[in-house]
Amino acid sequence: MSTPHDDLDFEIRDATIEDAATIAEFNSRLSDETEGKRLDPKLIGPGVVAMLSDASKGRYWVAEKDGEVIGQIMVTLEWSDWRNGMIWWIQSVYIRDDYRRAGVFTALYRHVESLAKETPDVTGIRLYVEKSNERAQAAYVKLGMIDTDYRMMQTIWRRTFPGDA
Repeated sequence: MSTPHDDLDFEIRDATIEDAATIAEFNSRLSDETEGKRLDPKLIGPGVVAMLSDASKGRYWVAEKDGEVIGQIMVTLEWSDWRNGMIWWIQSVYIRDDYRRAGVFTALYRHVESLAKETPDVTGIRLYVEKSNERAQAAYVKLGMIDTDYRMMQTIWRRTFPGDA
C-alpha cells in the first residue's frame, strides 16, 4: 500500500523477521521517550522476534520509505466473551523523529483499522496511553477513538525495568 502524504511517499507492509532489530530499537526509544525507562536488550530483542515468529501473539506493520523503516505499529489480541469477538490492542507505536507530524501514524492506524474491519471476528480496537501524554491522546481522539471509563491495573512478576516492583 503506497501512501502519499504531503509529498511523503511511503509504504505500509507486514513486518518481517528482518525488521526485528529496528523494531526492538524503536521500542527502546519509545520506552525511553514516553516513560523514561530503558528496556533490557536481552528481553526486547527476543520478545520482538517471538512475536514476528508467531502470529498468534500479534502482528507488527511498518511504514517504509526508500528501504528504511520510518514507523511501526503493533497489535496484540484479546478475546472478548462479552462481544464474542476479538479486540485488537494497538501497542508499540513509534515514528522516527524526522517523520513525525507527517501523517505516518495516521496511515498506520488507518491501515490497522481497515484490516480490523475486514476481519469478521474483530469487534474493535483499543489502546492504552500514558496519562500525561496529551499529544498522543489528542491524536487518538482526532482519529475517532474515545476515552473509556476503565482504569488499567497490573501485577508484574518479571522485573523488566529498574524500579519495577
